[in-house]
Amino acid sequence: MFNWLYAKKHAGRFLIRVEDTDRERSTDEAVNAIFDGLSWLELFADEEPVFQFSRADRHREVVDQLLESGHAYRDFTSAEETGRLRDEAKAEKRTFESPWRDRAPTVDDLALPHVVRFRRPQSATVTVPDEVQGPVSWSTDDLDDLVLLRSDGAPTYNLAVVVDDHDMGVTHVIRGDDHLNNAARQSLIYDALGWVRPTFAHIPLIHGPDGAKLSKRHGALGVMEYRAMGFLPEALLNYLVRLGWSHGDQELFTRQEMIEKFDLSKVSSSAARFDMEKAYWVNHQYLKSVDPEVVAPEFDWHLRRLGVDPANGPALVDVILSQRERCRTLLEMAEKSAFLYAELTGYNEKDAAKHFNADGINALTGLNEALKALQTWDAPTLHAAVNGYAESAGLGLGKVAQPLRVAIVGMAVSPPIDQTLALLGRERTLARLDAAVAWARSRA
Repeated sequence: MFNWLYAKKHAGRFLIRVEDTDRERSTDEAVNAIFDGLSWLELFADEEPVFQFSRADRHREVVDQLLESGHAYRDFTSAEETGRLRDEAKAEKRTFESPWRDRAPTVDDLALPHVVRFRRPQSATVTVPDEVQGPVSWSTDDLDDLVLLRSDGAPTYNLAVVVDDHDMGVTHVIRGDDHLNNAARQSLIYDALGWVRPTFAHIPLIHGPDGAKLSKRHGALGVMEYRAMGFLPEALLNYLVRLGWSHGDQELFTRQEMIEKFDLSKVSSSAARFDMEKAYWVNHQYLKSVDPEVVAPEFDWHLRRLGVDPANGPALVDVILSQRERCRTLLEMAEKSAFLYAELTGYNEKDAAKHFNADGINALTGLNEALKALQTWDAPTLHAAVNGYAESAGLGLGKVAQPLRVAIVGMAVSPPIDQTLALLGRERTLARLDAAVAWARSRA
């Protein structure tokens, strides 16, 4: 999202690359999850996405360049021997170095399995002028000679991203600060190839409420999980943009405001904590204020996931307007609105026991007759009819409205009763009243 905002603000290009060199993890399901999430959030690339694995030949070509220039070497040490030498170096508190770093292979050696390593400069300093973290420096003696090509000829991540970023014309790399050490290694590769380094900006990772790195034990992680939980895409973007970035005390932003105001200099260098309650609050603000026509397609999606046909009931916009003050998520709204589109399958046991008593049955019977006599079926008329019946029967409004809610909704909670009756419609309302009275009398 930060990459997308930065590109849009500076009239640049937002690019997507699927780094799928790890073939076991790069399943169709994993790749589709990336594109589904980006599509739902409308973070579309300005060019066709690049798949890293398909560029392996180009990566190997660059490794040949590095071998020819002396910036890389072939390492014939076995994996077991490498592990032993690493353990020795760790015990002696020194950086591991391959015995092949300064040893030329023979013709016979070249036929043996081996990796290709980057020959880093020794006793030097590499500095990354990071846009978020500030200048960060490392001694090259603290960095080992990273593997560029595995023994099966597969390029490694640190090599592939450098080549791809260069070939794709990437000027700015905005990513998590867990890649900060990689930036040092990648910078050395850029320098060895004589290429211009991109500008790096390493943003803090998101932590859970307990201050630990966000993980599955904290709850949902995949973007589409938040859709299933009932978040609007704009609301999720708004919440996420405020994790690590701020613009004064402003909490809510339109997408255009995010683009106009986003600035890397305002990104915090310390980790932000994910607060689900705050995320729900932001989502509720959007539900209450966004044009219901914009919300309707997402509401439709949630109803269908519940097995409800949105065509079998009132207009979605009207339902959204009636429910959005009391629902924090679209999932909650769909669950509380399903009665408008699907037939009731029963009544809340506790609510029925409380409100379908003798007084409740009498109220429903009398109200049923009053509603059948109406010539107009809209919220103002229904409001007057329900209040008029309660007054004429000498009953408090609650003694009428609560049994009525249970009869038509299945529970004692709903939007204002006049809105609920208007949305449900004359035919369904009267049929449910008849059914509720019959049901209650059979159990009296």
